[in-house]
Amino acid sequence: MFKFNWKRLGIAAGLSLSLVAAGCSSDEGSSSEGSSDSDSEASKEIELSYVEWDTEVASTNVIAKVLEDQGFDVKVTPLDNAVMWESVASGETDGMVAAWLPGTHGDLYKQYKDKLEDLGTNLEGAKIGLVVPKYMDANSIEDLDSQADKTITGIEPGAGVVKAAETAVEEYSNLDGWKVQTSSSGAMATALGEAIENEEPIIVTGWSPHWKFQKYDLKYLEDPKGSFGDAEEIKTMVRQGLKEDMPNAYKILDQFQWDPADIEAVMLEIQNGTDPEEAAAAWVEENSDKVAEWTKGVE
Repeated sequence: MFKFNWKRLGIAAGLSLSLVAAGCSSDEGSSSEGSSDSDSEASKEIELSYVEWDTEVASTNVIAKVLEDQGFDVKVTPLDNAVMWESVASGETDGMVAAWLPGTHGDLYKQYKDKLEDLGTNLEGAKIGLVVPKYMDANSIEDLDSQADKTITGIEPGAGVVKAAETAVEEYSNLDGWKVQTSSSGAMATALGEAIENEEPIIVTGWSPHWKFQKYDLKYLEDPKGSFGDAEEIKTMVRQGLKEDMPNAYKILDQFQWDPADIEAVMLEIQNGTDPEEAAAAWVEENSDKVAEWTKGVE
């Protein structure tokens, strides 16, 4: 189905230690040469990059499945945040559906916005903040005092939500003496599940959409100081020239848009052990009407 590339690994590893894989030459997917008819376009490879967050694993596999069903040879390449943006801006990969704006990826967008094409929002209502189980009495960050041993369980160091949590610790006087304990997305989810099983207090760096909101009864703590910013949206970015090279792929990516409940359903299936490609294929099959909107007008 979707093919992973490794040739670029040696180059991109120097850019980021968290690089998982990279794709071999995307000259076929990036070239503007050749016929523009649909048969020629369908024979081309297209490479999508993404950051290995649960949201982006789900969305990238879903849109990859849709493109594959339209005859494209799809490659999906997991990369570090910064490398993902650079790869699309440089044309090394063709696009991504993983741009969290205006806050989480704001600095990267400012750096690369003139070198790529913004196709707009594919998901509205994204959000980051501090998340707690609903059984906790706290409803605002200002309600916190000594819960959870004054510890916020975070994810990877440098992640936007972690930086915002560190800002909150500085801005809220009641959080004096608190710390943000970084780990990984998986470790955070494990700690959250264990705390809920034992009905213990826990505060985590959270974002939505995320499967945890489907699995557990959770709530965001109000953020009166605005440390976590406003609601975010996830946008689609593609390399310059994609519209001319692969108009059908461009159209599908441009029309791709879904709701938090859609992506969370796919994410939960993956979390429960379903292979990401299988979860994506099942969702595509069960939501043909929505997929038809994404492929409308494709020749």
